[in-house]
Amino acid sequence: MTFQDFKSDQPVRWCAGGGDHAVLNSLHKAMAALGVPPQQTAVISGIGCSSRLPYYMNTYGFHTIHGRAAAVATGFKVANPGMTVWQISGDGDGLAIGGNHFIHAVRRNVDINMLLLNNKIYGLTKGQYSPTSERGFVSKSSPYGTTEDPFIPAELVFGARGNFFARTIDVDLATSQEVMLAAARHKGASVVEVLQNCMIFNNGIHSEITDRDKRADRTIHLRHGEKMIFGKDSNRGLVRDGFLLKAVTIGEEGYTMDDVLVHDAHTPSNFLHQQLAMMDGKDLPLALGVIRDVEAPAYDEEVNRQVEEVRARKGFTALRDVILSGDTWTVE
Repeated sequence: MTFQDFKSDQPVRWCAGGGDHAVLNSLHKAMAALGVPPQQTAVISGIGCSSRLPYYMNTYGFHTIHGRAAAVATGFKVANPGMTVWQISGDGDGLAIGGNHFIHAVRRNVDINMLLLNNKIYGLTKGQYSPTSERGFVSKSSPYGTTEDPFIPAELVFGARGNFFARTIDVDLATSQEVMLAAARHKGASVVEVLQNCMIFNNGIHSEITDRDKRADRTIHLRHGEKMIFGKDSNRGLVRDGFLLKAVTIGEEGYTMDDVLVHDAHTPSNFLHQQLAMMDGKDLPLALGVIRDVEAPAYDEEVNRQVEEVRARKGFTALRDVILSGDTWTVE
């Protein structure tokens, strides 16, 4: 299969230059590399600019209502365990009205691949601040600056005991495809945060890490089993500093390559994973790539296993058998 097999015949209707185009391109290519055919794939979204994405996929799709993508995706996966399910949400759709569904889909470990496109603004409804907008952010709904602290998506994932979290930026197609593939191969709930630009209402919001002349020093690409090295000259690394992390220059202050930490995405403990995910690109580089990828029982598999066990033990063959299995009364 090629990425063309996953493209629909619908004209793409997003603002020119917006990050959605790059995400769509990366998803098409990741799906082709994954090798799951379109007829075994479903793409489910809520409401927002990002949620138009199912129209541009030659797969099964469902454009649901505001904030309910995770709920619909959960039901779809449990009812169709053989399907590969992708959920597309923005930071508003996924973390505001859909926040409760988001954390519980992660907590239950439903085997769906959640792409969270984070441009820190409401784009479709024309420029209001979102749950990920920074304190003091000036927008149409906060003309004097927000008086709230934002959600950090990774923090929500770890708070809900998530087992897979990755991050990428819209302009880095190679990393986007890499983490999308890893998310799809993970059994259970996977969350990929895509830092995305909105050309119209929040242009340049991620420029401190996405600009080519800054990216190497402000970000670190984590790969399981490899040293945590970054910088234009690959001469900087992350080391332990008590219970915290510290960025150092290799060869200075007595630090050598042996001091640099090796990334372990598969360790069950999420202590270090949380620290890595919370780095913000200022004092410490923003972490990209797969930060956490740990095996755990998947909700949909456990539900279907339980159904089969009860069916075999009780002899149920249909829903009517279940309904009539307890006490019944006849009303005349």
